[in-house]
Amino acid sequence: MDVFDGLPDAIVVDILNKVGDVKTLHRCSSVSKRFNSLIPQSESLFVRLDQDVTTESRPDSPVSNIFQSLVKSFQGFLSLFSKPAKPIRFTNLSPNIPCKILSRFDRIKNLEVELPGGDVSLEKGAAVKWKAEFGKTLKTCVVVAFCSASTVSSSSPDGESDAIGLKTRVVWTINALMAASSRHFLMSEVLKEHKEMESLVMHDVGGEGTVVMRADGLREFQKTEEARGGEADERLMKNRRSVVPNVRMSMRHAPSLKLKSGIYLESATLVIVRPSDKYSDFGDDELATEAFAGNCMYGEAVVALLKREKINLEINSF
Repeated sequence: MDVFDGLPDAIVVDILNKVGDVKTLHRCSSVSKRFNSLIPQSESLFVRLDQDVTTESRPDSPVSNIFQSLVKSFQGFLSLFSKPAKPIRFTNLSPNIPCKILSRFDRIKNLEVELPGGDVSLEKGAAVKWKAEFGKTLKTCVVVAFCSASTVSSSSPDGESDAIGLKTRVVWTINALMAASSRHFLMSEVLKEHKEMESLVMHDVGGEGTVVMRADGLREFQKTEEARGGEADERLMKNRRSVVPNVRMSMRHAPSLKLKSGIYLESATLVIVRPSDKYSDFGDDELATEAFAGNCMYGEAVVALLKREKINLEINSF
């Protein structure tokens, strides 16, 4: 008997949880009948929504697996002489696709989803990073943005003039909110099917934005869906994103922000967004610093911008 066969099922499932990657787990299901029966019990999963995952289906048998491998090898050979495929945009995906990819798994607790790229339209040189938390709808969103980064400041000597105006900073924020609500909508069918989930994290390869749903937010979403009785919201289906509620934005900015590294961030902006009906700026500092704690440059920018004077703006639901 193989030594691995002597391991209890619980230990094998724990090993599969360490693997996590759904694409790899689907392939492992062809290894043996035991693997095929245990893989649906995996609780911690990682899904990369790239072209391969969204078009690839799980093989029904070892024979079909070999055939598909040969076809893919031939396609890979042909790709050497063809133009590279355009990356898919998640806004073109139906919420049914992630649900279908995860249909074999029935005990998902922790889910991480990686998207092929960001989707905030920016001017050349500009950068926007954001982190949003959701329940049934938006709970918080922190946005950090700047129009350029260089080793020389381009602001005026008095340091008061700004390369961009308030309108551009608001547009950055609205674009970030739309991107976050689109990601929330994309996972809606998965959340309906897997009611035992405890955490969801969605991010893109470039690190532009992150959507987080914690256990309390997931329960809130489930209760809302139960009260709706499973009926589809036509507005959501038409816009392909969740509705952003009335929000209040706490905005701080600096015409030119010098970091310890000597880099100047021009028109550096920090925006903290909360729903208007539950607005309180209590905990804003902690919320903003936690959102970018793992990013040295953005984390430093957040700390510096929190010392700046803030203005409050309100945006109606959209």
